[in-house]
Amino acid sequence: MTKSKKPEFRPNDFVVYPAHGVGKIISIEEQQIAGIQLELFVISFEKDKMTLRVPTHKALDIGMRALSAPDVVTKALDTLKGKAKVKRAMWSRRAQEYEQKINSGDLLSIAEVVRDLHRTDDQREQSYSERQLYEAALERLTREVAAVSGVDEAGAAKQVDSVLVGRAA
Repeated sequence: MTKSKKPEFRPNDFVVYPAHGVGKIISIEEQQIAGIQLELFVISFEKDKMTLRVPTHKALDIGMRALSAPDVVTKALDTLKGKAKVKRAMWSRRAQEYEQKINSGDLLSIAEVVRDLHRTDDQREQSYSERQLYEAALERLTREVAAVSGVDEAGAAKQVDSVLVGRAA
């Protein structure tokens, strides 16, 4: 078993776990699992009422990362201003691609999904699955914008919404 480089995360740091979004490291603890002593990050996802334990040596391999820098958040918000790029593939294929982007944990990819699936009032209605993907991406984006900007989620949601409404005008 090769030892991966151990990430420099500390308790009370906000991190992004690709499959769940922004969480906060509560502690780093030692646990014996299947006879092996492991050091684990204990990450709390307050909104989902979920606690996740991630082995410290696996954190980088699975894509856990620190919050994006403010300039990356700015780029993500700029991405939202762009024109939606909808491929002519079947919906099931596009949905798969959107889900991969959301679960990649990459803020710019998530912003692309929000941009591509956003609908204004005068556009056609979204299907249920389209709406689910849009809301998942929007929530991930909003949570990270909130954590980086130091505002609450409602403030971040207004910020994201104003960018989306502004592009339609």
